[in-house]
Amino acid sequence: MARVCQITGKTAMVGNNVSHSRRRTKRIFDINMKSKRIFDEESGQWVEMRLTTSAMRTIAKKGLKAALKDAEKKGFVK
Repeated sequence: MARVCQITGKTAMVGNNVSHSRRRTKRIFDINMKSKRIFDEESGQWVEMRLTTSAMRTIAKKGLKAALKDAEKKGFVK
């Protein structure tokens, strides 16, 4: 399974390690991904999702329903 957030669609980025002598080697910036159980108040069930910590903050601010609606509008959720 790919490391992609189910709400924001964030994935890993590619960049460079830069040494003191400014040699550049490729590296990966992984996202801060966590598995989280969230209670869906509409259905009354727990839903397990793979989210970034920024998506958890979005859900805490807007609520699960609004966050899923925005993600569906952006094409991250089917």
